[in-house]
Amino acid sequence: MHILEIPSFFPPYGGLFCLDQAKALKALGHEVRILSNVQLGATIGLRDYFVQPYLRYEHVMDGITVYQSYQRGLPCVIRYNVNRWVNIVCSMFDDYVQKYGKPDILHAHCAKWAGYVAMKISEKYGIPYVISEHLSKLLFEKEFGPAPSDAWQIPMLKACYHEAKMVMPVAEELVDNIACYFGKDYRWMAISNTIDTQYFCYRPRAPREGRTFRFCCLANFWPLKGYDVLIPAFQQLRQSGEDAELHIAGRDTDTKAFRAQFASGMKVHGLLDKAGVRQLLYECDALVLASRSEVQPLVLLEAMSTGIPVIATDCIPQCLRIEGGCTIVPIDDVEALSRAMAQVMTNQNVDVERLSEQVRALASPQVVGMRLQTIFGEAIASH
Repeated sequence: MHILEIPSFFPPYGGLFCLDQAKALKALGHEVRILSNVQLGATIGLRDYFVQPYLRYEHVMDGITVYQSYQRGLPCVIRYNVNRWVNIVCSMFDDYVQKYGKPDILHAHCAKWAGYVAMKISEKYGIPYVISEHLSKLLFEKEFGPAPSDAWQIPMLKACYHEAKMVMPVAEELVDNIACYFGKDYRWMAISNTIDTQYFCYRPRAPREGRTFRFCCLANFWPLKGYDVLIPAFQQLRQSGEDAELHIAGRDTDTKAFRAQFASGMKVHGLLDKAGVRQLLYECDALVLASRSEVQPLVLLEAMSTGIPVIATDCIPQCLRIEGGCTIVPIDDVEALSRAMAQVMTNQNVDVERLSEQVRALASPQVVGMRLQTIFGEAIASH
């Protein structure tokens, strides 16, 4: 199959799940490329706004050809920015067809706005499209307001869900989560994101006896990540006499604002690359995430894949709650989180090798690639 991936967002603003799925499909022998237009925001990263290229160009990321463009967004004019983004992607697609021919299928990541533009391209070229959905109700609320909402975006997104050959939420719970905006009158099948299970492979840790237990948290310094719950919970753990460290990494965790919350036993590593994330996971005994909202936090899968248990809040989907390897606590409950951390420190009965195997069965590139391949084939055959 000739597959074109269209992400709604891409580096420098995340979105690497698109690249991971593209690599998984290419490994199965398919012709796969990515078409990406990134809207840069001056209030998000002023340096990127000015230094990123102004012309469309091609480059290669991990063996995948990316046809790339950067759009300078204008503050506070959402509708204009959206229309411009859609027009740029449609124009880029016209260029793409001239060079590579029509793809057999379009794979959009998030309905807003890759799914919508895929619908527009499908109408013009007669190419089927599918959507992987990653965005939760909480993120839609920021732009559309609380549901029910009469925001102008909603009918457009409803239409692209309805016309898609398949919508693939990364967790089943996401369908009900966003139904208050878009309903459920569309074809869907939950498919996990993929992680590099060969890279984040199992490695045994040193025996726990006679040494400090090492927790880690890999999350950006955003309110939704719950650091204001995690840090007090860790302080309680230390005050109870437990010998533990908390290693923290993520965007803005090395800022003055974050350092003001420092507690004894904490070590901050700032933003880490992929190699740094893996190394930190190998050096730690458990991962803890105090999030208030998540769709499918890949860091939990990466941690369990390397062979350590995780602690998370009850906002995470059922597919990540692997028995024996994932402890769930209520959101915003400092006491419960501290107790769970103490329990994980004393639990020596986790079969961590089996935990790693279960993650491979859920999210390995081969498993996810095969599921996508089947859905794509059916979409093309039925078009």
